[in-house]
Amino acid sequence: MRILFVAPYLPSPPRFGGQRRLDGLTRGLARNHEISVLAFNKLDPYAKLSLEATQSYCRRVEVIPELDLESQGNQKRWLQARSLLSTSSYEAYLARPRSDFRTRLQSMITADRYDVIQVEFAQMGIYDVPRFGSAGPRVVLDEHNIEYDLARRSAGSTSSLSRRTYNAVNWRKLRWEERDVWRRVDGVVVTSPRDEAVIAADSSFVRTAVVPNGVDVEEFQPSDMEPDADSILFFGAINYFPNQDGILQFIDETFPRITADMPNAKLRVVGPGARKPVLSRAKQNISVTGFVDDIGIEIDKAAVVVVPLRIGGGTRLKIVEAMAKGKAVVSTRIGAEGLALEHEKNVLFGDTPAEFAHQVVRVLSDRSLAKRLGVAARELAVHKYSWNAVVQGLEGFYESLALQVPPQTPVV
Repeated sequence: MRILFVAPYLPSPPRFGGQRRLDGLTRGLARNHEISVLAFNKLDPYAKLSLEATQSYCRRVEVIPELDLESQGNQKRWLQARSLLSTSSYEAYLARPRSDFRTRLQSMITADRYDVIQVEFAQMGIYDVPRFGSAGPRVVLDEHNIEYDLARRSAGSTSSLSRRTYNAVNWRKLRWEERDVWRRVDGVVVTSPRDEAVIAADSSFVRTAVVPNGVDVEEFQPSDMEPDADSILFFGAINYFPNQDGILQFIDETFPRITADMPNAKLRVVGPGARKPVLSRAKQNISVTGFVDDIGIEIDKAAVVVVPLRIGGGTRLKIVEAMAKGKAVVSTRIGAEGLALEHEKNVLFGDTPAEFAHQVVRVLSDRSLAKRLGVAARELAVHKYSWNAVVQGLEGFYESLALQVPPQTPVV
């Protein structure tokens, strides 16, 4: 098949969660199919590297320079305020259509005949794809999260009245926009059974498939490195609100309970985008590190990986990567949502600070428990969450859609 990915950023080399999913899918599909990519290219020191890495396995890669609105001072707050007074969500303002991107997309579709066009994230649904009946490409939307559902869950999880009010208004706009995109594609890919159930309850006409987040089980393998004693690791993009919310509660309410039992316990927070609320909490036994080139080494050092999230959507790549590394994971049930994990078999669950602390202390004080959980987690990652297994499911969905006759009107 000839497959075109339309994305907000290039897939490779992966440096954050959404990029890791896109990299895994495009590389996996490229083994048996011809892949092209049209994406914005982020304005950062990795722009040239990203282009070259993606070109190394794709037939054609086209890029448009990104406009990084969120880095432009008060632009984000201004757009949020503006969106509150309109029928459009903040995300719609942030992703407003670019004529240069639309022109490039139309040119690529005209020049090449694609079997599938996969759009990454509902926000990219603002760009129309011409349809040509049964001879045209099938259009698939990859929902890394159900965006309106994530915003809805966020609305009830913060103590900030202004954030609660904003999210309560914004998620309803997001829902309308997201459902509009679903109506205009042949199928929607989600990362978890829960997200599939949300779509089914909301819009029964949508054809869906669960294509979970995966991991390169060859790259992420258990190491012979001895972990740092009593070392606790949290990793991910810290500027992602659910991550920031989760780690702040962990530091304030859970970690003191752990150190009461294990005074030598150390917490490492690793990932880009940490802001003042997290940075200000760094001290002797809590380190906050930004982006690292090799997250695998950081995982190897850890005695336990924690996922104390209170807000969920999709599935967490951090968990499947820790699993593939053979690490014991302690998570909230929301944090592990959508993954086929079983308490006491391949993960430990704790949903309150006291429960979570208890499970972390168990792992740190019982190396045989940590090893047993890690071995079982690795086995599950290899059999269910390797990119090879994940991509096979996506290919099957493409093939099922090929039997349908799509509409001839312009859609996403």
